[in-house]
Amino acid sequence: MASVRTLDDARLLVAEPPDSNRVLSSTFADDARAVTTVSTVDETLDRLETESVDCLVTAQSLADEVAGIELCERVRERTRDLPIVFAPADGDQSLASAAVAADVSAYVPRESATDPAAADCRGAIERALADGRERRQLHNRARQFDAIFADPETFAWVLEPDGSVRRANEPALAAIDATASDVRGRPLSTLPWWQSTADGAAAIEDAIDQAAVGTVAHRELTPHGERDAPDEATTFEVTIRPVRDNSGTVVSLLARATDVTDRVRLEQELRESEELHRVTLNNMTDTVLITDDDGAFTYVCPNVHFIFGYTDDEIHEMGAIDDLLGPDLFDREELAATGVLTNIECTATDRAGREHTLLVNVREVSIQGGTTLYSCRDITTRKRREEALTALHRTTRQLLYAETDREIAEIVVDDATDVLDLEASAAYLFDTDENVLRPAASSPGMERVHGPVRDHRASEDSIPGRVFVDGETRFFADVHDSPLLSNPETDLRSAAYVPLGDHGVFVVGSSEPGLFDDVSRELTDLLAATAEAALDRLERERTLRERDRELKRRNRQLTRFNHINEIIRDLDQALVRAETREEIEHAVCDRLTTADRFSFAWVGAPEAGGEHLESRAQSGTVDGQEYIDTVSLACADASEPAVRTATDREATVVSNVADGLRDEPWRSTALTCGYQSVMSVPLAYDEFSYGVLTVYADQPEAFDEMIQAVLAELGETIAAAIAAVERKHALLSDASTRLEFDVADETFLFARLARQAECTVSFDGGVRQHDDGPSVFATIDGAPPDAVAAVAADLVGVERVQVLSSEGRAGSDTEADTLDADGNEAGGTIRVQLSRPVFAHQLADHGIVLRGVEATPSNVRVVVDVPSAADVRESADIVSKTFADADLRSKRTVERPSPRDFRSTLRERLTDRQLEVVQVAYYGGYFESPRDQSGEDVAAALEISPAAFYRHIRTAQRKLFDVVFSELGVPAVPSDGG
Repeated sequence: MASVRTLDDARLLVAEPPDSNRVLSSTFADDARAVTTVSTVDETLDRLETESVDCLVTAQSLADEVAGIELCERVRERTRDLPIVFAPADGDQSLASAAVAADVSAYVPRESATDPAAADCRGAIERALADGRERRQLHNRARQFDAIFADPETFAWVLEPDGSVRRANEPALAAIDATASDVRGRPLSTLPWWQSTADGAAAIEDAIDQAAVGTVAHRELTPHGERDAPDEATTFEVTIRPVRDNSGTVVSLLARATDVTDRVRLEQELRESEELHRVTLNNMTDTVLITDDDGAFTYVCPNVHFIFGYTDDEIHEMGAIDDLLGPDLFDREELAATGVLTNIECTATDRAGREHTLLVNVREVSIQGGTTLYSCRDITTRKRREEALTALHRTTRQLLYAETDREIAEIVVDDATDVLDLEASAAYLFDTDENVLRPAASSPGMERVHGPVRDHRASEDSIPGRVFVDGETRFFADVHDSPLLSNPETDLRSAAYVPLGDHGVFVVGSSEPGLFDDVSRELTDLLAATAEAALDRLERERTLRERDRELKRRNRQLTRFNHINEIIRDLDQALVRAETREEIEHAVCDRLTTADRFSFAWVGAPEAGGEHLESRAQSGTVDGQEYIDTVSLACADASEPAVRTATDREATVVSNVADGLRDEPWRSTALTCGYQSVMSVPLAYDEFSYGVLTVYADQPEAFDEMIQAVLAELGETIAAAIAAVERKHALLSDASTRLEFDVADETFLFARLARQAECTVSFDGGVRQHDDGPSVFATIDGAPPDAVAAVAADLVGVERVQVLSSEGRAGSDTEADTLDADGNEAGGTIRVQLSRPVFAHQLADHGIVLRGVEATPSNVRVVVDVPSAADVRESADIVSKTFADADLRSKRTVERPSPRDFRSTLRERLTDRQLEVVQVAYYGGYFESPRDQSGEDVAAALEISPAAFYRHIRTAQRKLFDVVFSELGVPAVPSDGG
């Protein structure tokens, strides 16, 4: 603020034209401290910018012909505080009005100014200076107020005395996203600032009422939402001050809201800290005591009752610390030397007479008249736990060497008294066979308190049963409160039932109720867990032993398997090399008895009459022949394993010959020969039996499941090998026996076709193999081929039917022979594609060659050739098995041509496709004259191009002539059915 100045020390700036003889400047030259004269507006403004001026005095006009009034206006545009005295030469009312409008400080006409002694002139200057001082003071106050009002950290409002808003600062407006016009004239208490606070509007109104009567009002407000998140809450202190005028009347109110969150938080933290200190002292288990040098108490922690059971007043009345903790607790000289002694263990008795183990720290202090501070911690529970854990450790070491579940149960029950300090304990083990919990051990205390323990079902009708089923531990302050108590007469009160996994239940208790505190529960769980771990260890060891035994068994089995593989390899080699059935049978017996594999093996088959088994091959010990000669091999007596297998056609295994020794005579003979186990398997292939293979071993149980499976499969392999050998002989034999059968099998495909089509169906027995399946060329008599083909297409076993020709039987001389009663063509040839398996192949598997089939609506004739090396009776049996009802009508010996005869030679030269083309052309009438079918027709039937058909025909004809010409001159050998 500028210092107060008078005319004597004022710095004046006088603006007047030079032609005025400097009347104004000379007027104040002697009275003012300094007078500076200027003539123009610009010069005046420059002086005001560069020099300190206390008052401006201006004439009516200046040298640049600018009016003094205009200079006053331009100066006021720059500053409102500078005093201005307007001194015109001639004053009038209009000029005076203009001076007032220009905001001059004083108006002094020239006639007054020319008289230096005039009092009003000097007074005008003094009033101007005073006015300038007042203006500066007001502006300074305004700037100070604006600086305070615009504080960005504070919300501020100027209010009418009734509380309506006159003005709000920018932070207050930004907080509610409003403009000055939005809030001007509205009551402060109704604005959004206070809507989220508890009773905020009422608090503001009350504060406004208080300030309106002249008292400063303070309020603290916190928004509703921020009370739910105190860490983020913002607390405002609202202050409303009255603003008075010079008369003391309240003309406005100034309201400010200041963020006092930090202060409130610090105050809250201080209060919480004090509360925490108070709560901690009252509730912590450690007790603090302070005494003077004589041991008298100067301070007792309020929580002293936690350890000693006394109140702090009762401790004070006790007198000295020695009465509480005992004398000679520590060495005072040692405390003086070190200042602190820690972890001093002692015992103290509480008000109830219970003994506690304490850990005491002693420290020298100087507070509240005391010199020694004692902090006491009750470690009774910890001490008890340590002692129990030591006992549990001993129990654990004992359990490491236990070898049975019962031994583990006895150790746990015996040690429960030391570990848990409870008199009664018992252990139940689960009997998996009967689903029962059986008592394995119980303490004398359990017998005394509860009586003998008994079995419990593993169900929910008893406490041990439910605990075992649920797998959840149950502690009872008084077991009589449980509805599942099975013995209401028991004196047991406190009780714990703990499951031992899948092994059983551990029970511990006492005749006193409510003994299970947290430590007892923890130790009970630990003891039960230790017992469970020991039981798990035994179970794992048993499992490992069982696995070890299983591995050994599997190793033995693997060794035996390798042994069996050697036998199979030897047998496979022998079967591949064998040329006859006899070689196969002897090779099998030799391989099975070599290298001490088995004691004796033989192959038997029913003799001609089928009443006895006779040996076809045998090998092994010298007692084998004696055994065969001694035992009964009659088929009627089916007790001997080989006979039983031949009769039932099922494998027979006798694991121990000695079992039922008196029941079957053959057993004693077998034992005499050193045979203790036997297995016999049928030699069967495609439902045909080639006898039985019987193997004997010199030890019981020699034929396990693996060997049984191998020998059973070996029986099928041997039978297949025999069938293959016989089939080979049938193909190579020059002579054979021709068998003719009447077949009454209604399921036979050609019987069904002849019966349903009411015609005769025949073919020469040749079955052709193609990529799409086997097929035969069938000759039709007595029905149109198209009708027969339609019937055949619907039969099961037929994949496809194709009509090759439509004509009468070959060799017919008249047209009548080719027509039926209705005049339709009554014969022809069709090709039938069959589904697998084909009966001709089933016969061929046993060396039997199908030569022809002729089926009529009433009868079927089947002709087959059996090689001379094959048993005719067995072959007839094979045919009988192939067809449901087949009667042998005739048999005769026929000579088969050698492999180099005409037909064989031709068959060797023609490919399958060429042979098929020629056959279709032949049966289709291509070679008739005139032709029944053209080459294009036959090609279409074969689904090939005509060019391909003609190429195949020409090739087949050329090969036929080659064979014919090469065979000229050689006597012809007629072929059957040729």
